[in-house]
Order: sequence, then C-alpha cells, then structure tokens
Amino acid sequence: MNVIHGVIYGFLAWAFARFILAGFYTVEQNERAVKTVFGRAQRLKNLTTLDDPIASMLRLDEKKRYSFPQVKVIMPGGPYFKLPWERAYKASIAVETVNMAYDPETPTANRNGTVLEAVTKDHLNTGLTGQIRYQVSERNLYAYFFGVTNPIAHVMGYFVSVLRERIATFDAPVNKNTQGTADAASVEGISINDLRKNLRDLNEHMDRECERSQARYGIRLDASLITGIDPPPEVESALAAINTAHNQVSSDISLATAAADQRIVQSKRAVEIETLKAQAEVEPLQRLTAQLADLKRSGKASLDSYVRNVKLEMLSRASRIIEEVKS
Repeated sequence: MNVIHGVIYGFLAWAFARFILAGFYTVEQNERAVKTVFGRAQRLKNLTTLDDPIASMLRLDEKKRYSFPQVKVIMPGGPYFKLPWERAYKASIAVETVNMAYDPETPTANRNGTVLEAVTKDHLNTGLTGQIRYQVSERNLYAYFFGVTNPIAHVMGYFVSVLRERIATFDAPVNKNTQGTADAASVEGISINDLRKNLRDLNEHMDRECERSQARYGIRLDASLITGIDPPPEVESALAAINTAHNQVSSDISLATAAADQRIVQSKRAVEIETLKAQAEVEPLQRLTAQLADLKRSGKASLDSYVRNVKLEMLSRASRIIEEVKS
C-alpha cells in the first residue's frame, strides 16, 4: 500500500513540476515570443503580411507565395503561463553582424566564410569581402518561425544571388558633364575598376534589393557593407599596369583639356576687348549724328552756325593752312 501511495505521490509531483512549474516562462528584453496552441500560432483575426506596409516591397507574383498570417506577439516581461498543449517560440530581435561570405549550412564554404567569389561581366573571378547586419522582424514572426526551415540560410542565399547578379551585370554610371572625357580616357571593359569606384552605389543597390527579405523570410537586412573587391592574383599585376597606363592617359587628356579651355577663354576675352574698343569708337560718331539731326530740325541757320564754329575751332588748332586760289 505504501508503494502505491509513493507511486501516486511521485506521479503527482512529476506532473506538478512538468505541467505547472514548467509552464511558467519569461521573455527577455531583446526577445519576442509567439505561442502556439496544438501547433497553431495565435493569430490576429484574418490579417496577413499583405495588410502590412512591408508587403509593398514584394512583386505581384511574390505576394501570393509570401502571404503569412499575422500572429500575436508576446512582448518582454513575465512570468507567462502556458498549458501542456501550448508552446512558446522565442527569438532575439537584436541586430546581428556576420561576414557576407558566411554559409549557415556549410561553414567551410567560401574559404571558411571569409571571401565570397563572383564573376564580373568581363569574366574575371573576383573575391568580395564585407559584412551584413540583420535583425529578426517583429512584424513577420510567422515567416521566421514557421515559414522556412532555416531563415538565415534563405536570407544569405538570397543576398548572395542578388549580389552575384549585380556584379555580373554592373555598368558604371556615366557623368553627363564628363562623358566626352570619359569616353576618350576609357579602356576596354575593366569592370573591377568600375566596381571599386562605385562601392557606395553597389551597397545602396543591395540595400534596396534586400528590402523584400523582411516580408519573405521574417528577417530584415539592416545594411550591407562591401569593403573589398579583389581580382585573382594572376591578373593583379596586369590590372595594375593597365590602371597605371589608364591614369597616365587620363592625366594627359586632363592637361590637354585644361590647355584648350584656357585658350578658348583667352580667345573669348580678346574678342570681348576688341568689341568694346569698336563700340568706344562708334559711340562718339553715333552721338554726333544725333546732334546734327537735332540741329537740322532746328533750322538751317543753326546748322550753319555749328559748322562755322567747328571750322573756327579747327583753324585755331591748325599750324598751317593751305587755301586754294581761284584763278
């Protein structure tokens, strides 16, 4: 009888510890939780991610595939209680930083997660280094917990595919103000140079393209920072030589352009000076014409008087007068 009582008391103690004490849980400050009942997450009415602004980044064909229900998010605090048929899923929403070459499923890939390889449009196999920051999206926890098996692996694969596609098709933006100079100084298809000069544009493009990851996988890519683009060692020296020649050509063209611009400015200045001189010579004649026209309108006597006064002034300045003698 005592044995039976001991078994019963032991079972009751185990059930109390298993289903009562273990039913209490807390959520840390940097965590969010979702509770399921018989495997079904607690949802917010009939709302889906398509009702959230994060879905505006999705294409039309993606909205059908990535329509996840919105779930009730358990905020930090506690203790909370869950019944034996309920389960709480927790996730940290802290911002994480990883190497962009990191492969969650195969850590030894990409040179042990240090260098990501990509092919440029001129068929050079280049190595990329950098970091990405990501954060679990509180607004799409269903996709993170239940949408895909390994969300970070999906996000990294998505990021790598977008990046490699961009590297393979990258064209440097052309400055319209220097298009002629750029065409004259350019050398044939060195895309690595273009990539290095436009790292900021490349990073901004990656940020824009990866905005959809929040609605697709429940992970928001906070930022991507590509810090290095290195060509294969066997072409490094050749590329350095090409860059040196390219810089020399660019320098010569810049000097020639500056000299030509200076000559053009000097020519324009000379034309302006001669034009002002001609205007200075014409201006008195135009004023004299206007004055004579006014005197003529005043009468012949006024015009004759003006002519006589001019003659007297000229005679007063003359040192010798030659007069024709009529025979």
